[in-house]
Amino acid sequence: MAVRIRNTIRFLLNDGEVSLSDVRPGETLLDFLRLERHLKGTKEGCAEGDCGACTVLVGRLTRNGGLVYESVNACIRFVGSLDGCHVVTVEHLAGRDGALHPVQQALVDFHGSQCGFCTPGFVMSLYGLWMQSPEPTDRQIEEALQGNLCRCTGYEPIIRAARAISGYGPAGADPLLAERERTVVRLSALRDGARVEIGEGRDRLVVPAGSDDFAEVLESEPTATVVAGSTDVGLWVTKQMRDIAPTIFIAGLDDLKAVSLKDGVVTIGAAVTYTEAAGFLSQCIPELGTLIARIGGQQVRNMGTIGGNIANGSPIGDMPPALIALGARLTLRKGVVRRTILLEDFFIAYGRQDRQPGEFVEAVEVPLPAAGEAFAVYKVTKRRDEDITATLGAFRLALAADGTVASIHIAYGGMAATPKRASAVEAALVGRPWTETTVEAAMQKYAEDFTPLTDMRATAEYRALAARNLLLRFYMETTDAGTPARVFRYEAA
Repeated sequence: MAVRIRNTIRFLLNDGEVSLSDVRPGETLLDFLRLERHLKGTKEGCAEGDCGACTVLVGRLTRNGGLVYESVNACIRFVGSLDGCHVVTVEHLAGRDGALHPVQQALVDFHGSQCGFCTPGFVMSLYGLWMQSPEPTDRQIEEALQGNLCRCTGYEPIIRAARAISGYGPAGADPLLAERERTVVRLSALRDGARVEIGEGRDRLVVPAGSDDFAEVLESEPTATVVAGSTDVGLWVTKQMRDIAPTIFIAGLDDLKAVSLKDGVVTIGAAVTYTEAAGFLSQCIPELGTLIARIGGQQVRNMGTIGGNIANGSPIGDMPPALIALGARLTLRKGVVRRTILLEDFFIAYGRQDRQPGEFVEAVEVPLPAAGEAFAVYKVTKRRDEDITATLGAFRLALAADGTVASIHIAYGGMAATPKRASAVEAALVGRPWTETTVEAAMQKYAEDFTPLTDMRATAEYRALAARNLLLRFYMETTDAGTPARVFRYEAA
């Protein structure tokens, strides 16, 4: 059956409906709001999804028919990804009589703004949090604001304001919550099951109708840029000025957004975002939930996908080393043909992956650690939150009854041109007693596995030393529970 084709992107913007037939593949939501709709409350600060000044909310229907609003970075979110969504900007918060919204009034009363440039972004991040958690904990507040930077106010007044928002009015009375059923109806009407095609030839934008349609489109146009969360591709446009056309947007494909657990294996669809996966993975593999909490800010986690992180093949991608250590497998699809490979075999060299023209990452299968296995992931960065990895180590260990190492999987990011196993280190550990002497001897083998580079994030010498010490840290954590190697802020007191 032929797929029906529509030549417009349709979404809700605040109270109105938008239908666009002339959208460039690389047109950002920020530029659309400011230049075409003159909604100047959304600011451009960094243009790379780091500062949060451009934060807006995007509402979308979930797989079960619900509606969720999430904070996103408008500077790296493409208009082409918004079909069937509801975009909410800071202008929408104004009351009918011009009164300030509870979030805005709280920031005024608690002196949460000085120059004011970053304030709309803080307002929108706190608005998204307030709708989900009207009485948030300090931890929830800080996690919601990980992706918002302020140069002059300081964060304590903003956090005090966040604690006080519900004192200015009940969240349930807010229009986005009070009109939720009506919005669901409006968004459902926009989702007509059609493929969106805009433009011609190379300058073409496609939003497939589903994963089968996506497979067909990509097979016929194998050089197209596939965009899921755009947290990386967005920077290709805003920082590198790259032409990403023709472009296929897959963020809204529900059949690529499933997360499931069966027979001890977690299957994650390619379009599942970090936020969507975090709760599920935190229950199944808690260490992955902890890792996800340190990937970007909340806006990045709401947009970025695990499948995209893998498909991009970055040597400093956070998820691949952890998934490699767990023995993850990748499902690749071209047309109607699928094949499955070990994730570690997907990465061939810098910028090269085992992916044929027209083939895409469909899902990743992650085995749960076996009973008795120890698993840990350590991310080393200059600042703890919202920072890019200098090096990241992941470890999975099984001990034999006599205390020797039965098996160990060690994988790193930031140490080579691809995410990579520490094969020589593993060989030096297997069959030997799990002791400090064994570990210190194995640490000398890192030079055989890795020759790290020096860049703006770390020197080669620092990376090499940190990588060795992460193995020692893993040993400490698996042998002496009375001496924790890491302390979490909200558990220290």
